This record gives sequence, C-alpha cells and structure tokens, in this order.
Amino acid sequence: QVSLVESGGGSVEAGGSLTVSCAASGYGFDRICMGWFRQVPGKEREGVAAVTTHFGSPYYFDFAPYYADSVSGRFTLSQDHGKSTLTLRMNRLQPEDTAMYYCAARARYECESGSWWAPTRYQYWGQGTQVTVSS
Repeated sequence: QVSLVESGGGSVEAGGSLTVSCAASGYGFDRICMGWFRQVPGKEREGVAAVTTHFGSPYYFDFAPYYADSVSGRFTLSQDHGKSTLTLRMNRLQPEDTAMYYCAARARYECESGSWWAPTRYQYWGQGTQVTVSS
C-alpha cells in the first residue's frame, strides 16, 4: 500500500510561484509513475505533470517528465530520491491554475505518453492541497 502526503500550496497573486510536494511511503516497487493532477469544483480532474521514478531503488536514471500543454514551460517536476519526494514547482501562476492539487501514483508501471494524464490509471491518491491564484 502506497501512502502519498502532499504539502505546500497556498495563495499567491498572478505571476507568482508556489511549490507543492508529495512524499511517498509504503513503497516497495522498482518503478512507479507519479503524477500531479488538479481539479476545480464541477470539472474533471486534469493531469498536470507526471514522471517515472525509482524511489526505493539504489539503481535509477532520470526519466523525462510529462507536462500538460497548459503548464509546460511554467511548471517543473523534481525528485528527491533520498526523501522519496516529488515536487512540482509552479511559476508564472495564473488564476486559471487555481485548483485542488492531488498527487497520484501508479505502482509497477512507467508513465506512458498516451495515458499519464488519465486519472483512472492511478491507484493511489493523496488528500490534496489547495492552490489559489488571485488576479
């Protein structure tokens, strides 16, 4: 059972930056696809970014992350293997980025270009952290 705990988020004015982090535990697999999703009330959950990671393995190499077109060039994923943490740095935030941000994990699989953005592919979810951008 994988446990995901988000932290960070908060409120910022348009053009500002925020960071959200996801700490994974209970992780016993070699590869895992971890992603960030966001959701606003009344809309479907949207894939923001994802990357294949090797938390827990002493042998790993960095996979290229995937980003939604709406955030590409503004958001950046980074990993801390020692802390099993995935961080999303969000720059040049806009009011349309306001949402609840969720961390998700798909165990035993690499992220795939055709499906990383699909919430139904992920087995484990964090509780969410709010990001609010004011104009």
